[in-house]
Amino acid sequence: LPSTADATQYRTRTYYTDAQKALMWDRWREGWALHQIAQLFNRAHTSVQGILSRTGGIRPPARSRSATALTLAEREEISRAMGEGKSIRSVAARLGRAPSTVSREIKRNGCRSNYRAADADSAAWDRALRPKRCKLVKYIALARIVTDKIRRLWSPEQIAGWLKQTFPRDESYLVSHETIYRSLFIQSRGALKKELLLHLRRTRGMRRSRHHTQKTDTHGRIVGAVSISERPASAEDRAVPGHWEGDLVFGSHNSQIATLVERQTRYVMLVKVGAKDTETVVTALIKNARKLPQELYKSLTWDRGKEMAGHKRFTLATDIQVYFCDPRSPWQRGSNENTNGLLRQYLPKGIDISSYLQAKLNAVARQLNERPRKTLGFRTPAEMFSQAVALTG
Repeated sequence: LPSTADATQYRTRTYYTDAQKALMWDRWREGWALHQIAQLFNRAHTSVQGILSRTGGIRPPARSRSATALTLAEREEISRAMGEGKSIRSVAARLGRAPSTVSREIKRNGCRSNYRAADADSAAWDRALRPKRCKLVKYIALARIVTDKIRRLWSPEQIAGWLKQTFPRDESYLVSHETIYRSLFIQSRGALKKELLLHLRRTRGMRRSRHHTQKTDTHGRIVGAVSISERPASAEDRAVPGHWEGDLVFGSHNSQIATLVERQTRYVMLVKVGAKDTETVVTALIKNARKLPQELYKSLTWDRGKEMAGHKRFTLATDIQVYFCDPRSPWQRGSNENTNGLLRQYLPKGIDISSYLQAKLNAVARQLNERPRKTLGFRTPAEMFSQAVALTG
């Protein structure tokens, strides 16, 4: 045996009970960070990550027995009957089962003389652990189409919607976006290669809770801010075009751009911003706003970032009212948040975007605007915005 000093060189494997794993998944769904969950068990966050990453951050379904499967009580009845030398038909009649069911049960678990109820029940539970064959494994042509679309930076939801429109009556070409996501996150399915994760708008290797946020309570205190609750009803229900949502997207070396999304059509504009101070940001937004007619730019909803501290100057110069979201409520600018996620496929985190000219940003925006959107019935924002322009002209 190794000495005490030598033993410290070996790591002890960490085992978690089913109850502890259930607690992990509950907290993960609530948006807890890995290190916060690990503190519950006084363990390193890597041990928790190992449990969650096994299924890509997606909670595995709880196992349960089929309603038609033999129960332990029935198996005990079979065991007693075999010990008493009774026939298979007689025990089947007593249980209300087919004789073939009882016959197969005995043959696969030691025959008449060696049949034991507890062993048979345990073996049946182990044999039942057979995951359903993934549809993308079963239909190779479908998997190839999905792979091609992901490499073209389509989201799983866009792919699923397009397939439904293109092959409405062919079941072999229909797949849900959830199946695509699970095939990417859970590599044991063997359907889609892990490298395709790099083509998703968010390239993380595990699914994270929608409740997770990095915003703090002190984020943004804007003087004279007009609350989003005062925004007109026409903007709230997306009844008319012209109401925009905006935010800054950051890159490395203190680089940033402004992203603007029209609420009704989801049309995107990207604005080059030289710095993140409010003077520079507001000046860039004023210049961009003058490119559109007043009918198509009536309001702007922004996060509580300090870059919009000069919002009053923007309103005086453009006659466009600025509304601010509530603290820690990014969902109130849902269209913009979603678009920022899409944009990361073209401008990944960590990239220096200060060298991007406005023409390059316009080209990226054009690609975003030519992607079909589920919320638009899989029409494109460019298509919808063109119609709005025609109506105002």
